[in-house]
Amino acid sequence: MDTTDFWNLIDDARAQVTEPADAEVVVERASALLAARSRDEIIAAQQLLWDLMAASYRAPLWAAAYTINGGCSDDGFDYFRGWLIAQGREVFERVVADPDTLAELPVIRAAAPEGLEMECERTLGIAWDAHRTATGEDMPDDSFTIDYPGLDPEWDFDFDDAERVALRLPKLDALYA
Repeated sequence: MDTTDFWNLIDDARAQVTEPADAEVVVERASALLAARSRDEIIAAQQLLWDLMAASYRAPLWAAAYTINGGCSDDGFDYFRGWLIAQGREVFERVVADPDTLAELPVIRAAAPEGLEMECERTLGIAWDAHRTATGEDMPDDSFTIDYPGLDPEWDFDFDDAERVALRLPKLDALYA
C-alpha cells in the first residue's frame, strides 16, 4: 500500500456511505475495507496514516482547528486532523496548503452557526481496527513511527488573539466571528 492506495481507500469508503460528511461513518467503512486486505497492507496503512498526521502538523492548521472548535488541545488537534483525513485527499491537501479554505467547505459552513466541532478520533484507529478484525490480534507495537516536524515559529502566538488570527485566517474569522 502506498499513499495513493490509502487515499483511494478513503475515497471508496466515502463513496459507499450515504452521508460522506459524517467522518465516523466514513472511518468505520474505511476500516472494514482495509480489513479485507493483507496484513502487510494494513500495517503499511498505519504508517501512511501517521505520515499524513505529520504532514498536517502545522501551526496555521492548528489555528484553524482552534477557531472552528472553539479551542484545540494537542489531542483535539489530532482528532481534528483525523476528521480532515476522512474528508478525502483533495480536501486534505487543499486545507493543509491553505487552512483558510476550510471556510469554503459546506460542512464547515453548516456547522459554524451551531458551533459544532470537527473531529474524528476514530480515524487514528483505522488500521488498528482493521488489523484486529483481520487477525484477531493487536497491531505490533513497532509497526509505525510518528515524526512530527517543528511548528512554524511565525505562528507562535495565543490563538485566542482574535486580531492576529483574523489577519491570517480572514475567511474563517468572518465565518466564526
